[in-house]
Amino acid sequence: MADLSQYQPLFPEERALGPLHELAATLVAECHRLGGQAGGQVARALRPKLRAMNSYYSNRIEGQTTKPAAIERALLKEFDADESLAKKQRLAVAHMVVESRLEQKLFGTNPKELFCADLVHEIHGQLYGELLAADRFTDAGRHIKPGEYRSDDVTAGRHFAPAWKDVPDLVCGWADRYRALAGTEALLIGVACSHHRLAWIHPFIDGNGRAARLHAHLVLHAMDLTQGLWSPMRGLARTQEQYYARLNNADLLRRNDLDGRGPLSQEELVAFAGYFLEICLDQVRFMRERLDLGTLKGRLRELLLHLQENPWQIGSQKSLIKLEATEVLHYVAMAGPIERARFVEMTGLEARTGRRVLASLLDFGVLSAEHHRAPVKLELPLSSLRFLFPNLWPEIETD
Repeated sequence: MADLSQYQPLFPEERALGPLHELAATLVAECHRLGGQAGGQVARALRPKLRAMNSYYSNRIEGQTTKPAAIERALLKEFDADESLAKKQRLAVAHMVVESRLEQKLFGTNPKELFCADLVHEIHGQLYGELLAADRFTDAGRHIKPGEYRSDDVTAGRHFAPAWKDVPDLVCGWADRYRALAGTEALLIGVACSHHRLAWIHPFIDGNGRAARLHAHLVLHAMDLTQGLWSPMRGLARTQEQYYARLNNADLLRRNDLDGRGPLSQEELVAFAGYFLEICLDQVRFMRERLDLGTLKGRLRELLLHLQENPWQIGSQKSLIKLEATEVLHYVAMAGPIERARFVEMTGLEARTGRRVLASLLDFGVLSAEHHRAPVKLELPLSSLRFLFPNLWPEIETD
């Protein structure tokens, strides 16, 4: 039996929780505001892009950066001829597939039940199980076995991970502690603390950061706080130096009698939890700003103006975009799918011109339909985001 005291405290003492409770309460309130603000059609169209963004940023933290457009091509099974780049594409797609699959599988599950060893195994197993066998090797050439705990001792940066024989007991102890938390605010603080402590255990030979971030994402999603519209991954990647520094500091030993009661520093665990919750809060507020539906019509007009000024080839003729389509495109964004004939009619354009405009918007991808007679609905191709949601994914704008 492993010594479960070695990674204490797993959760701060009551006297240290005041500021964290305030952050958690503010985060819950902001999440509810975001949920009430997001338009149903816009949110539906945006969620797949945000999933790609989560994947991009989580892999970037690990030094596996690829381009947003390369991720989109990979989703169409178009992989780069350069094998190292193709591997990054496969990593990105694997994250997206597993994130979506587990969100659906865990729908309706009590969030506390997500603190379990089986889920930790499953996250890692599915992430690496989605990859080609040739991709399942560390940079040092060591074989990564999907979902299997490491079988030797390792170091992670300056951190000497616990003995490999202790890993199963430590993960079970980790799960038991956070599953026992009561109340939304305590569980949020637990998500933050558990993220560090799972990384501290370092259960796998590789992929620990990816698995820990995806675990935190899944708990937040199960708490009905993200609604598919935000994730800490973007914020952690965009403050990567601070993320690593806070993780490393939380590995430090207890300083004195005022620094908690376990071997590890409670003060630094509190600092990491505060940083993590601040990142979450920043991402929620950021998305509230991006999802300002009051200015959406103007942003749609800017997109159409750009497309009008930059025609492209569709078969034997050029695209045709008219600003008269702004109003009806906004209507689709706010109200949902409409019949094609009605779309053309609402533009006020001559029928033939209106049909060409509709065909051009479908070709660009800002509209889609199940088949050639089906109603049209809003979509958000990557190339539209810099107009409709500026700075949401800045790397798109330089890709």
